[in-house]
This record gives sequence, C-alpha cells and structure tokens, in this order.
Amino acid sequence: MQTSHSEKIHSILETAFMTPSSATDPALVQHQLRGNVLVVTIDHAPVNALNAAVRRGLIDAIEAADGNASVRAVLIVGAGRNFIAGADIREFGKPAVPPSLPDVCNRIEACSKPVVAAIHGAALGGGLEVALASHYRIAFEGAKLGLPEVQLGLLPGAGGTQRTPRLIGAQAALSLMLSGRHVGAQEALRTGLVDRVGHSDDVLTEGLAYAHELIATRAAPRRTRSAPGLADKEASTAAIAAARADTQKKARGLLSPLKIVDCVEAALNLPFDEGLQFERAQFLECRESPQRAGLVHAFFAEREAQKAPETRDARARALHAVGVIGGGTMGAGIAVALLDAGFIVTMIERDDASLARGRAHVEKVYDGLIAKGRLNDEAKARAMQRFSGDTSYDALADADLVIEAVFEDMAVKKAVFAELDRVCKQGAVLATNTSYLDIDELAASISRPQDVLGLHFFSPANIMKLLEIVVPARVAAEVVATGFELAKKLKKVAVRAGVCDGFIGNRMLAVYRAAADHLMEDGASPYQIDRAVRDFGFPMGPYQVIDLAGGDIGWAARKRRAASRDPNARYVRIGDELCERGWFGQKTGRGFYRYEDGARIGKPDSEVEAIIDAERARAGITLRTFDDAQIVRRYLAAMINEGANIVHEGIALRPLDVDATLMHGFGFPRHRGGPMHYADSVGLDRVLADIREFAQEDPLFWRASPLIERLVASGKNFASLNQAA
Repeated sequence: MQTSHSEKIHSILETAFMTPSSATDPALVQHQLRGNVLVVTIDHAPVNALNAAVRRGLIDAIEAADGNASVRAVLIVGAGRNFIAGADIREFGKPAVPPSLPDVCNRIEACSKPVVAAIHGAALGGGLEVALASHYRIAFEGAKLGLPEVQLGLLPGAGGTQRTPRLIGAQAALSLMLSGRHVGAQEALRTGLVDRVGHSDDVLTEGLAYAHELIATRAAPRRTRSAPGLADKEASTAAIAAARADTQKKARGLLSPLKIVDCVEAALNLPFDEGLQFERAQFLECRESPQRAGLVHAFFAEREAQKAPETRDARARALHAVGVIGGGTMGAGIAVALLDAGFIVTMIERDDASLARGRAHVEKVYDGLIAKGRLNDEAKARAMQRFSGDTSYDALADADLVIEAVFEDMAVKKAVFAELDRVCKQGAVLATNTSYLDIDELAASISRPQDVLGLHFFSPANIMKLLEIVVPARVAAEVVATGFELAKKLKKVAVRAGVCDGFIGNRMLAVYRAAADHLMEDGASPYQIDRAVRDFGFPMGPYQVIDLAGGDIGWAARKRRAASRDPNARYVRIGDELCERGWFGQKTGRGFYRYEDGARIGKPDSEVEAIIDAERARAGITLRTFDDAQIVRRYLAAMINEGANIVHEGIALRPLDVDATLMHGFGFPRHRGGPMHYADSVGLDRVLADIREFAQEDPLFWRASPLIERLVASGKNFASLNQAA
C-alpha cells in the first residue's frame, strides 16, 4: 500500500532530516508564561526536527507547567515555517540519547493542564505524534500532517499506531500510515485528526485564543488514549482484515507495512500501555532491518542525485513554452507530463493525420485518468487549452525548450535538429529523448551544440519518475541546470548521466538482460527467471518487461550494434527468433508469453519453449538446472558489475546515481536500496567472488570491473564513493 511517496513528502522530509544540533543547546525549546498559558516554542531551524535537545526541552516545559499553579493551559507552537517536521534519522544507529520520543509523548499526554498543539506547516512523523499526545489540536491552513515512516521502512514508534486509530478509527488510521501521505488542515478536521482549523496568519495569537477558550469553559485534559475511535469493534476488525489483505498483495516482501497493521490490531485488542509496548518492539525490529537501511539510502540517493556539478553555480533558463517533436506513445506521454506541470505545449508531426493521432494519444491518457476517477473533465479541458499542434517547425519559433521524441535513428534525428537549429530562437534548449544514440554527434551536427541536452524519459513518460539528464561534452552548464529544473517541475527524479550507448539505465539493462538470456539458454526457462526476479522484489521479470515494452525495440538495438559486437562474445538468438515471427509481446498478442483476447497478463507458451529447446540444440548447450537463488545471484552480479563500470568510466558520478536510476526506471526494489547499496549490504567481496566464479565459464562476459577489484583490495565499498563525492 505504499503510494507515490516522493511527490507528496519529499520536499518536507529532505529538510526535516538535518544534521542534529548539539544535544545540550537549551535554546531549542523555550517556554514563557503568557497570562495563564504557558507558551512552549520549538525553535530548531530549519524545520524544528526532534533531536535530543528538543525532546528534553519539551519534557522540561511540561514539568514546568505541572509545577506552576499559575499555568492553566499549555500551548505548543513551532517557530519559523513548521510545527515539527519529524525526527532526525541521522540519530539512528547511534547510541540513544534520552529522553526517547515515546517518553516525551507520554509525558505530554499525562500533563494535568490542557495541552494545545497549534499546527502550522509540517507536522510529520514524530511531529504529528507530539500533536496526537497533546489534548487539543488546531491546524492552520497550509498545514501538512502525516505519518510517513513507512517510506523509510519504519512505523510510527512514539504512540502513533496506538493513538491515531483511537482518534480517527482503524480504517482512516491505516490509510494514513500505510500510504505515508500527508493531509491538509481541512481533511484533518473532517477525519477528526484535529479539533478545528485556524485561518489567521498569526498562529500564536489564534492558538492563545483557543487555549483561553478552553480555560474559560473549564475544559479538562482530553487524552487520545481514551478516544473512542475503536469503539465499533466489528467495523475495526473488518478494516484491519481488509488492510492486511491489501498490504500483503501490494507491499509483498516489505516488513513495516504489515507491522503497522499488526500494531493497529494491537490497539484494538490490547490495553493502551500494552499496545505501546507492542508498538515499540515492532518499531525496534523495523529499525534494525536491512529494509530500513535500504529505504533510508534510497531517500538520500534520490535527494543527492538531484545535485550535479553544473547546477552549483549556473542559473536555469526560463521555461514557459515547450515543443514536442513526435506524437507517438513517448511523445504523447512527454506532452502530458509537460501539460500537467502547467507548460504551454506545441506538438509537431509530419502531416495532419499523424498530428491527429498524436492529439488522440494525449487525449487517451487523460480519458484513462478520468475513467479511473483521477481527473475530471474540467481539468482535462484546462490542460488541452494549453496544447496545440502543427506540421511546420516554424510553430516553435518562440519555444523555450524543444524535446525531440522521434524514431531512434541518427539520420532522422539530425534532420529534426537541423530544422530546430533553423527556427528556434537563440537560447532555446534543444533536447533529445534518445535512449541509445550518441548525443555528442547529434550536437555537433548543428551550429549551437552548447544548447543540446539529453532528456531521456521512460515510458509511460507521464508516470515514470526517472529522467536521465544526459550531458554532452559541449553543453552549457545553464542548459544542464535547466534540465534539472524541468525535472523538478515535472516531479521527477533526475539523474545526471554521461554520453555512451544506453547512458546509465539502458546500458545496464543490456548487460543484465544478456545474463538472463545466458541462463535461459543454459537451462532455466524464461518463466522461472521471471519468477525468481519477482520474488526478489522486482515488479516484473525481464521477459515480462520485454513483452510489455515490445520485443522489437531491443531487436532493433541489437541489429544496430551487430557490426560492432565482439565476435567472441556469446550471443543468444532466442529473442531474435521470436521477433522474426512477429511476436513482439503484448501489442502483437505473443512474445515470450501468450496474451489471449487482449489480456495484460501473459501465459507461458509451449511453442516458445520449443524454440528455446531448438536454439539450445543448435548452440550445442549442455543443459543445467538453476535454483532461484542461483538465478538471482547471476542476474544481480551482472547488474552490479556493469554499474561499477559506469561509475568507473564517469558516466555516473556516484554509485548512488546508479541506484536512483535502477529504482525509478527499472523497478529495482526500493527497500533494497538499489544494486550498488545491495552489493554493499551483502558484501562487495562476495559479489567479486561470484563474478570470478562465473568468469571460469565465460571470462569475456564476466570480466570484473576494475572499480570493484580496487574497492575490495582496499577494504572499501560503494558507499565510500558516495561519501567522498
């Protein structure tokens, strides 16, 4: 049940998890008596993260309130833009510094005076748990409330899994915690997460007014542990069962989502204090899990990947109007992504019929969203008002950026860029969406190579999060910065890549798919390989992916490379055999699988197995059997080895760039942190030993990367290169 984590919480989380300030700084939490209300202000720039000093300051403030007869109520506020944006994950793995956050929350809830949390900006994770432990909550317009711990392989560990369902019910609590999403003030009010919405810009004044109102009405402390959200046991039990079934299906192999369900079940069936103990045990288990380490690495890899040398001092060019060349599936997806970000988009096609098809492709995407209830007709109409098409390149005279998405052929692309060089204004960014071709050669074919950039989208371009920013040798730094700024506006994870055949992602894909082909020819079925890869955590196996993308795409790339292929390199012809029969996958109804009556999920095909057997015989293969673990070892070793070569050659700046690419473009399981992090987690020496073992059979394919050999010899790993960058 993990959904769309990055676009919803990334901007807040990235500033919440800052290097902790000194745990002895007493100024991070201040309390001052304002009449008969003790105002407790958290002032820990930039976002009031809950480090040890903040935790101690909160307990001291509550102790002061309980010990002062003049205090009739307590108001907790955050200085700056936020209430409390979360815990400090950089404290994880270090010796615990008391007090713990559960102790803080329990002490707040136990206060004998009414405690009000005035929430503005972010109240995420531990910040929301502090608010839940308070007796009353007022959220201001623009507030963002959430429990996003699941995105880091954790669960709310300071009473969040026990207080939230008691306050808003099991179903709403599970939805909030399993998605990791944040909610605004109005939704929080509707669900009962807060008691009222504040509309003033003066949080302190309105918060004080609420506290005085409570004092005037003699309101008593109202402890969330006693809230009635779980009173309907039958409904709560049903909600928990439904969430468990859905989580087992959607979060297969993940630890923390099911632990969250278990904790809410404990909230239903155990007394509050026992529920807290159960929650803490589950939290600590998640915290020590390799999944937590993988997800934390994934979070920081995504953030660091957005930083490129060219963006440090260069300013991005302004972008308003964008041209898209080509109205096929990729061009239409790029157009939708741009329209969704608010750009004015002009599509260019070769004739009116092609242009009509391109517009139909764009409308089909929006109509699909409408059918799924994710968009309404008015929103589609607003987007389409910013869309136009033309058959003349002259329509791009005022474009700030043009993205070419035509057939993967250098001559075709050079012809397109010659037209762009003719009609586009000076300073326009000219981008190619090529997956493999030499962008340096393309840039050199026009008079302004400094304006040429690779923007490699992944299909469907309006959905896939990855955008490879490919940096040719002669491009201006401000053009690279513009690419990263575009990615930010499109809400994509941008990764800088150098120019080579396939850049980062597709270059690696060619190698680990070849490893899969070797396994298939040596005796494993494509269906066993797919199953083993899925069980590792990928959403699809390699042969399912081929069928989805279209086998003809890889076939064309293999034919293009044929002249330069090492004649001594092993080449498996099985995929070519299928393509020669016109079996390109889902779009033709047959590929490695059969797709009957337009089915999206294929069935194994005995004719494909017969073709494989014939090719094995032709190649003189002595069949072997592989268990799933052996398949995964080879598949990942090939992936890791090529990733290391890509870093070694400078195509990727750091191993983390490889990780971000494979997670967001190729389905590498996020909880494993990407292939390079995974290699570190199992031991880089072990990976090297595997490569050397496999090299005994095929020393040309299994040539160990010099980078892996160097790191193992020096006792280092890929993480050391991330830290040094």
